[in-house]
Amino acid sequence: MRATVIHGPNDIRIETVPDPLVRRPTDAVVRVVNACICGSDLWAYRGVAARVAGQRIGHEFLGVVEEVGSEVRAFKAGDFVVAPFVWSDGSCDFCRDGLHTSCPQGGFWGEVGSDGGQGEAVRVPFADGTLVPLPKETAGEKKLLPALLALSDVMSTGHHATVSAGVRPGATVAVVGDGAVGLCGVLAAHRLGAGRIIALGRHQARTDIARTFGATDVVAERGQDAVEAVKELTGGQGAHAVLEAVGTEESMRTALSVARDGGGVGYVGVPHGGSAGIDIGQMFDRNVTLSGGVAPARAYIPELLPDVLSGAIDPGLVFDRTVDLDGVPDGYAAMDNRTALKVRIAF
Repeated sequence: MRATVIHGPNDIRIETVPDPLVRRPTDAVVRVVNACICGSDLWAYRGVAARVAGQRIGHEFLGVVEEVGSEVRAFKAGDFVVAPFVWSDGSCDFCRDGLHTSCPQGGFWGEVGSDGGQGEAVRVPFADGTLVPLPKETAGEKKLLPALLALSDVMSTGHHATVSAGVRPGATVAVVGDGAVGLCGVLAAHRLGAGRIIALGRHQARTDIARTFGATDVVAERGQDAVEAVKELTGGQGAHAVLEAVGTEESMRTALSVARDGGGVGYVGVPHGGSAGIDIGQMFDRNVTLSGGVAPARAYIPELLPDVLSGAIDPGLVFDRTVDLDGVPDGYAAMDNRTALKVRIAF
């Protein structure tokens, strides 16, 4: 089969790799129908996150089950499924608590020795604990596929930010970051009934999506100017809940500074810079809480799926370019130079 591999900074290739096989009784092999490129993949593409030359890449996909191991009970060949970006056994203490990302037997697609999502097929460990079934008829609904694909990571991650920040009906929410996760955070906050949503972003194509998703205000400034703009919009108080969807020192400083006293920050941006940007003294003095981390998408997908199927939410709008497998290297370049927001891969 063919799959995406990374050989170094700015070096993404489509190569022939071994076909995935059922190796353990709990495995399934899934033929990929849709996959995509994540903003977090760009850290490896840019050389910021280390990768082994020839390593597989990609962690978001929809597909059709081709084969299952002898102990798989929940799925059979022909089932249409979505895979969260982390596999998990579904039975450990962490999984039972809804924190599948801490499963001792879990892992991330594209780890050394595992299949990446940006390929023609994937071996799925612990299929029963990992995969989420989709209505079989949706496999042929091309307009719905992008929204279903978004559940594998960005929509679930945006939702995790809202849960972590304590978004509630009527709350004022600020969203730091206008990438796909930040935009899905806007949509998630709107879904939970936020009364006002302030999107911080300076790219009009993206902030237009933010408004479609429910943003009531847009702040294009950065740094201290952004803090002052949010404070002005909120009568000097700041936001009840802030979603941090970037992961840099500046974004974290901004997020903590635009939270009102007693407010919460939900952070889901992959951190780059360690704890830089976190001022414990500022948080202590103002009773600002900080919560978040890697989104347990497996716990959230069943909750979000009915709203996607009904059309109540359409996170698929974050995909603004679709390529085939051969177009993936160009897709990385487009996202890296910001001529594309999020690239979908159709097989």
